[in-house]
Amino acid sequence: MKYAFIVQIRDEDAGKPRRFRYSVSFMCGMLEVSRAGFYSWLNRKESEHARRDVVLTRLIVKINADHHGRYGIDRIHRELARQGEAVSPKRVRRLARAAGLACVHPRPYKATTLQEPTNRRGLVDLVDRVFVPQRQDELWYGDITYIHTTSGWAYMATVIDGYSRKVVGWSIADHMREDMVVDALQMAVKTEGQNKVKWSCIPIVEASTPERNSGTPAWETA
Repeated sequence: MKYAFIVQIRDEDAGKPRRFRYSVSFMCGMLEVSRAGFYSWLNRKESEHARRDVVLTRLIVKINADHHGRYGIDRIHRELARQGEAVSPKRVRRLARAAGLACVHPRPYKATTLQEPTNRRGLVDLVDRVFVPQRQDELWYGDITYIHTTSGWAYMATVIDGYSRKVVGWSIADHMREDMVVDALQMAVKTEGQNKVKWSCIPIVEASTPERNSGTPAWETA
């Protein structure tokens, strides 16, 4: 290890002026090894184990590249075994680490739109898949969009009249909880329904709890 360190420093100093380099004699003295021993080690033929490491490293790097960095040590070890290379997992780990490889694990899927536990009926289609209303304020659509800003994510919920395609309600927040959807719906009710004699609003897709993200709702009005 000391000899290898001396070689590393010597190679790093190769491009520097001579007066800024550490001499081999100085480094051998500081590390308490002999200069003759260093050059004897340097001129020694590469061992079979070292040559084997070079071959295995090339195979490991190729396997990693073929699978876009998604294979961990265990899977690389199994792939090497499948190719007829008998090598221990510990050696594979050492060589992969020396080659600077790191396994990239895809993020696990996480459901963000969940059904309200108290809604035993599940999703209810009150319009029987007929999304073309015959008059204004007969059917509203809801949607949520988001954009990344310099201060973080901004979320916007909208309520759109299915007949006129007019945005009748909207709400902007720094979260995607049901409060934002309810605010947009309340704005739509206030602006469109305040002069109606009879008004009811039934969510076709119920919003989720405040701790969870909201779904994309649609509402039937009467």
